[in-house]
Amino acid sequence: MCAAKSKQQKGPSWLEVGLGAALSIVLGAALGALYLLSRPVQKVREIPKDAPAGAVYYIEGTKQVNSASSEEKRKAFVQGQSIAVDEGELNAFLIASSKPATGGKSGDKAAAADQLFEVTGLNARIKAGQIQFGDTVTYNIFGFTGDVIVQATGTFSRHGSQFEFDPDTLLIGGCPVQRLPFVRSWAVKKFIFTVAPPDDVAGAWAKLTDVAIEGSLLRLKMQ
Repeated sequence: MCAAKSKQQKGPSWLEVGLGAALSIVLGAALGALYLLSRPVQKVREIPKDAPAGAVYYIEGTKQVNSASSEEKRKAFVQGQSIAVDEGELNAFLIASSKPATGGKSGDKAAAADQLFEVTGLNARIKAGQIQFGDTVTYNIFGFTGDVIVQATGTFSRHGSQFEFDPDTLLIGGCPVQRLPFVRSWAVKKFIFTVAPPDDVAGAWAKLTDVAIEGSLLRLKMQ
């Protein structure tokens, strides 16, 4: 009788305390991430001088593009020539290379109506020695739908045999995820570079000896 009473009065074990603390941390982190993800991102032409602390803004690159100039530089690039493009010419290429979402075959689980995420089109902005890639993502998760802006800002560096984009900052809505390597890699592939470049462009890109951002220009250097 006394033994049973003593057992009932005994508090939780260290394992139970540790498990409870771990669950609290995970739940808190998840709620914090959801809060940041849901924070509104304002599309603006320039950052307001009196911007409140913690506000998140998105500035698109110009869409006033010279398609003819972009096409000429594209041809020169795939022929093995070094080129320099501004954000207008780059966006013209991105628009021309984008492919509209298709509904897939009958019964295909990846049909557009059943997709969890759908992107609207990649946009580039070049400023202060960095390049920003942004996209608006429409999500449909368990009946919850909405839009979120994904934006990544960084530079290019060589990885193995070719150059890849390295984001210094990566925001999904108002949530920064650049310090989470696995999330960062997944988000860049899922939301930013969702459309593979044409074969001729990919082949030329693999031959680059340098990729540099100078002022408002992206310079692609061949040997």
